[in-house]
Formats: sequence, C-alpha cells, structure tokens
Amino acid sequence: MSVIAFIGLGIMGSPMAVNLVKAGHTVVGYNRTHHKTKPLVEAGGRAAASIAEAVRDADVIAVMVPDSPDVQAVLTGEGGVFENARRGALVIDFSTIRPDVTVELARRAKDLGLRFLDAPVSGGEAGAISAALSIMVGGDPADFEAARPIFEAVGKTVVHVGPSGAGQTVKAANQLIVAANIQALAEAIVFLEAHGVDTRAALEVLAGGLAGSRVLEQKKETMLSRSFKPGFRIELHHKDLGIVTSAAREAGVVIPLGSLVAQLMASAKAVGDGGLDHSGLLRGVERLSGRGVS
Repeated sequence: MSVIAFIGLGIMGSPMAVNLVKAGHTVVGYNRTHHKTKPLVEAGGRAAASIAEAVRDADVIAVMVPDSPDVQAVLTGEGGVFENARRGALVIDFSTIRPDVTVELARRAKDLGLRFLDAPVSGGEAGAISAALSIMVGGDPADFEAARPIFEAVGKTVVHVGPSGAGQTVKAANQLIVAANIQALAEAIVFLEAHGVDTRAALEVLAGGLAGSRVLEQKKETMLSRSFKPGFRIELHHKDLGIVTSAAREAGVVIPLGSLVAQLMASAKAVGDGGLDHSGLLRGVERLSGRGVS
C-alpha cells in the first residue's frame, strides 16, 4: 500500500481520495478550503495544512484541481509539489488541462527526479463516488504499471493511451463527444415536449435503440425534472471545450460541431448558468425556443 498525498478535494477529488483510503492506502489530503477535507478525515485519512506537509512523505502525489493554471500553481508554485516531493515520487495529475502544459510539466518533473502521469478522468461525481471512473493515462508505460493499484481503486476502465499529454488529448476528445451528446439530448427533449409526447416513455424506447447512450442514461432525469445540481459544472465543461477548440486549431483539424457546442456552452456560462450541471444546456435550448426559462 502507498502513502498518497491527494491535493484538491472538490466534487471529484474528495470521493476519489476516500476510495483510496477504502482500498487500504494511507492518504493525506490538502485543499485550499480546509473544511473540504472532512469526508477524507471521516473515512480514515488525514488532513494537511499545506501542500508541503501533504507531500513530504508521499510515494504518490495525486492532483485534482480545475484548470491548467491551478495545476501549475500546485506543482511549480512556491511551497508546491516540485519543491517538496521526494525524488522518485510519482505525480499523477487527474485534472483536465491543456496537453501542451502537461508535456512541459512532465519534462520539469523528470528534470527533478520525479515521475509524472497525466490521468484525466471521465464519469462525473457518480463515477467518482462509485469508483467507476474511466481513466485515460499518458506517460511512461512502467510508471503506468506502477500506478495501476491507484487507478484501480478509483476507476473501472483504465487505459494507457500514449506518452505524456496523450491522456489530456483523449480527455479533450471525450469532452467533445459528451458535450455534443448532451446538446442533442436537450434538443430532443424540448422537441418531444413541444409535441405533447409522453417524454419519459419516448426516452425509454430511444434508450433501447441506436440513440441510446450513457449521456441519455445519466442525464435524462436531471433534464426531465429541471434539477441541475452539479455533477460536472457548465463552467468546467466550457473550459474543457476551450482546450478542444485550441488543440484542434493547433493540429489543423476542423471541428464544426465542437465549435458550435463550445459557443452554446459559453452562452450558458455568460447568462449565469455556469454553476449548474452541464445537462443545464437544456435551458439554452428552451431560451432559443422561447419556452419560458427564468
């Protein structure tokens, strides 16, 4: 079993850290907002007062924070991971950030005698709680094998997809597909409701055919009930689609649907829906359709 420092105990990081404790690992957690360490402590982990304290004796350092600048601050900032981690420690970045930033961080980690994997996850809060996340991992294959017990404690589908940065590239593709599916489901629901169809029954039969998807399965209830408690916030998906469109431009790839969904996500954030679950894209369809969103 490993001593794991877990930095970032938000919607995703907290249940992941708890599952690592349940798997028998020693977990020391740090979060900038200290009260968010409570679930980890209640599960048998320990709270640290600083990043330096959390990583001092750690074999593995897991990071789960919102964006590229946050990861850079945690790793390279004053009092951060790179200043305080032991040589040979394995850094696993579960965050979703820019692939080019990941490649640079991996290079710096190697220069300091650290190992580095980018391992963004998919599955939302429900997947984090049930330890059923999909994890796409970039980095050295030997480091991936060393980290496998960590990944298997928090995820169900764990795949090494290539060198440093590859995990983030695959995650960008994931976020493109998910956003397009959510938008399509939102449009279908508004369309069905406008025609007076039994929408729940319609979604049941649609789920049994080619239109069926994990998005339909997991997001239909939030859309039907208009209850958008965040499992994954619109503002974070907006950030991720910025990564997608930027990376596509750099590669010379055209993503017309992705660009459109990115604009719809940006619109949702601009009108104040950024804190809602990304299934709240339904509200944008209703606005465009003049169907009385407050």
